[in-house]
Order: sequence, then C-alpha cells, then structure tokens
Amino acid sequence: MLPTIEWKGDSVVMIDQRKLPVSEVYVTCKTASEVAKAIKTMVIRGAPAIGVAAAMGIALGMRKSKATGTKQFATEFQKICDQMAATRPTAVNLFWAIDCMKKAFAAAAQSGASVDEIRQRLDEEALKIHDEDVASCRAMGAYGASLVPQTARILTHCNAGALATAGYGTALGVIRAAVEQGKTIAVLADETRPFLQGARLTAWELVKDGIDTTVITDNMTASMMQQGGLDLVVVGADRIAANGDVANKIGTYGVAVLAKEHGIPFYVAAPISTVDLNTPDGSHIPIEERSDREVTHVGSVRVTPEGARIRNPAFDVTPARFVTAIITERGIARPSYEASLAELCRTPPGRA
Repeated sequence: MLPTIEWKGDSVVMIDQRKLPVSEVYVTCKTASEVAKAIKTMVIRGAPAIGVAAAMGIALGMRKSKATGTKQFATEFQKICDQMAATRPTAVNLFWAIDCMKKAFAAAAQSGASVDEIRQRLDEEALKIHDEDVASCRAMGAYGASLVPQTARILTHCNAGALATAGYGTALGVIRAAVEQGKTIAVLADETRPFLQGARLTAWELVKDGIDTTVITDNMTASMMQQGGLDLVVVGADRIAANGDVANKIGTYGVAVLAKEHGIPFYVAAPISTVDLNTPDGSHIPIEERSDREVTHVGSVRVTPEGARIRNPAFDVTPARFVTAIITERGIARPSYEASLAELCRTPPGRA
C-alpha cells in the first residue's frame, strides 16, 4: 500500500503529490496550519485523502495546544476546524471528517473528560478515520470488481487511487481488486489537464503495481471509444448529490457523455462519506476555481500567451443519467439513485 499519509511521532507525514512522478518526496507537517496549507496547495489531494488529512491536522493541532482548561481548548479546536474547512470547498469528505472530529470532541467533553483525555480521543478518532478509509476502499474494490469482465480494458480519469485516499484507492481500488482476482486488466489513463493527475499519478501508481497502463491525452478519449476495445470507465468522486449527480475532476462530464454515446458502462467508485444527502442535486455543489498558473504553465514552462484570460474550474458535475452505477463500500447503487443511495447511507456499518 502506498504511504499517502501517516502519523510519525508528533508530525503528520504525506507524500508530496506535486513532485510525482519525477521524485518521491515526503512533507512533514508539524502544525495544523502546515497540514491546512498542504491540503490547499495540493501536496495532498483526492477527496478521501484530504478528509483524513484534515482529521489528522485537527488532532495534531490539539496535541500541540497549550490550553489547560476545556473552554480555551474548545475555542482553539473550533478555530482549527474552521481553518481546515476553508482549504477546499468541493470535496464533501473534508467536511464529513471535520464533523466526525467535532462529534468526538463533544462526546468527550460532555462526559467530563480532561483536556488530555480529549486530546487522546481526537487522536483515536483521526486514526480511526484513516483506518476505516483503507477498509472501505478494499470493500468497494471487491464490489466493483464484480462489474469487471474477466478480460477488460478500462478508462479512468484523474487519480482515484491510493494517493487520493489513505491507501488502495476508490476507482483504482476496483482495478486492483479485479487484478487480485486474476482478471486480465489493461488501463487507459487519460492525462487529466491541467494538473495531470492521470499522467503523473495514476500511471505512476499502476506502473508500480505492474498493471498494464497506457497514458493518453484528454482529447484522445472520443477516438479511443470510437475505435472500440474499451469495456468500461471507472472514476472517483468528490461529492455525490442525493439524486446521483457526481462532482469529480473537470473533464469527467465529457467522458461520461462520450461513454453514453458509445454504449460503455460509466461507473463511479466512492465511499459513503462522499454521498451528500443534504445536497439535492449537482446544481448545489460548490465548484472550486483554482490558480490560473495551473493552466498557463506545464511545470515551469509557460504555454499560453500573456494577456489571455484564464478559467480553471477544478471540477464539473456529471448528471446522474450518465452514471451506470455508483460503487460504495456498502454495496452498489443503481438508478433511481434517490432511493438506492439513501438506502446505502442507512446501511451499517459506517458513520455517514
């Protein structure tokens, strides 16, 4: 399992995904502010992973707090939670993890726990969120693998692998599970402009695992589908609305439309924590707009002229009608998603 994020002593250590695949560098965060910065600047990315990072960052911040009374401790806790919530707006896992930490804090405080005991409870909750993420990825991988033919050529968009989670992955977890079952899998990883998560991160993960991988540019996808030989598409998600609309990396919507046109199943793999029943449909999902530089430059090389206006929405919304099924750790949801997703959210185990 790739070491995406972990505790080491009094620090949170994560692989710097901005440096891959050229170099494997690890960032050591010694404060909650450093964790928040790592989330915001894409040192760590992927909806489940940033949820884990936020939980660990909160626990780290409270571990370093010098407060002696519960009132001051609670004020610092809320400040750090707000700091984490301000990092990235689209991925609901971030807010889910913060809410888990708030519930743990409240339960400990209401029981009369001391500051040190609350610290311990927050540490335990953060580690539980981490470990449950790995377990959920393996469970959804097993469910998803059942949808994969014995021999399959799979297209994936962006990176929904171990790097986007605490380990194993969502969309790539489905691929890994299929390979572990002895299926013959070949993957087409589109590059995923502008941040190149497919070309840099997905391909890096799959090559390390010895899985047959071909990188294509984003504008090759339609032609590849037209030529045949693609059996399915599997992607991750950053937020899934109650009606099954899916927010994921920009470009996902186009892939889904193309898959529908060519009769190719389009699957979404995501934990229950990504399902937001409080968001009725995709029109209510906030879409993050990121730095112009991600579009104007590839690495240090400028590829657009000075003076051109830039748009850089980081996500788009795929309407539920283009989604064949949604794979979770509790089972597979199919249309109508209003009913099937609600049912899965009610199904134990879990914390949704």
